[in-house]
Amino acid sequence: MIHKCAIAAAILLPSFSYAATVLTTPPELNNKSYVLMDYETGQILASKNENEKLAPASMTKMMTSYIIEQKLLKGELTEAEKVRMNESAWCRGSSTESCMYVPLNGTASVLEMLRGIIIQSGNDASKAMAEHIAGNEGAFAYSMNQEAKRIGLTNTHFINSTGMPAEGHYSTAKDMALLAQHIIRDSSKYYPIYSEKEFSFNGIKQGNRNALLYTDPSVDGLKTGHTEEAGYCLTTSAKRGPMRLISVIFGAPTIQARATQTRELLAWGYSNFETVAVQPGKQVLSSPKVWFGTEDSVKVGLAEAFNVTLPRGQANEIKTQISVQPNLNAPLKQGQVVGKMIATLDGKVIAEKPLVALNAVEEAGFFSRMIDHIKLFFSNLF
Repeated sequence: MIHKCAIAAAILLPSFSYAATVLTTPPELNNKSYVLMDYETGQILASKNENEKLAPASMTKMMTSYIIEQKLLKGELTEAEKVRMNESAWCRGSSTESCMYVPLNGTASVLEMLRGIIIQSGNDASKAMAEHIAGNEGAFAYSMNQEAKRIGLTNTHFINSTGMPAEGHYSTAKDMALLAQHIIRDSSKYYPIYSEKEFSFNGIKQGNRNALLYTDPSVDGLKTGHTEEAGYCLTTSAKRGPMRLISVIFGAPTIQARATQTRELLAWGYSNFETVAVQPGKQVLSSPKVWFGTEDSVKVGLAEAFNVTLPRGQANEIKTQISVQPNLNAPLKQGQVVGKMIATLDGKVIAEKPLVALNAVEEAGFFSRMIDHIKLFFSNLF
């Protein structure tokens, strides 16, 4: 049914706690912090210390790679563009950091550097790209923080592009999960790189440090991290059927532990939850009146499919309603947000999705608009 009320442009905003409806409790994990998030809705399914500020180690590089990917998609960088390895970024070879091993004063393409950052976790590639984009790593860190604010990371601050220990360099499990969500959604063209198991450059072949890529075919990213301060960290995404989950581990005691803990979290999530199709996209759900337009009404629906994730066995209990803005006035653009669909479970909102105009409505001529003004005036009297 349609409830007419004024609303702001909506995004997916889950607000339902599943704690009372899940049959089994999340696993107890020996780490500093963790999060299990549903990719589709952003709902946190399980967590421990999700907002605790901790050293993210090389998971930092997810923001470095995200910025590069977005600049590629906007045309501000090109894949074949050459990037020089200056001495300030050059990796001499060390047991304390991971490297792509681009030679001093040598070059690699932006796409090669991106692979070096994601697959090999190259500090040299990260710093070289930071200098190439912003002039120096400090200026690039400023842009990292600006981007973090833009996408809603509220407890994150970057000092460098690599995740090497630095005072004031921190993030949280929740923020890293949100960043992973943005990479998967916003950088879909480049997201397959995160699942590549190895990369060779300068005659050196190195494997991806994410052990789950080799043992779980549903896992397709994202990034490992380790320093003595941070412990062993891992941000992972897995997709099984229509359901994608994102897990983040901070501060596991060993390499094996971070992989085992991630497997436990994913297994628990997939055992207890399911993704349900609520409403397909592009279908006409309403045709509300439009004032001052060349057409009297506009077709309204979802731009894309509306799916929600909830405890298993409760799919039949979901209820939906739509809310459309009153007094829609032309011109309306195709895709313009004009309302929202709300999904509820036991009377509680679990997710929302914007309703958009499925067709454009142009503004009518002067006399037609004057007639509508008169009609609208009298309609408001009664």
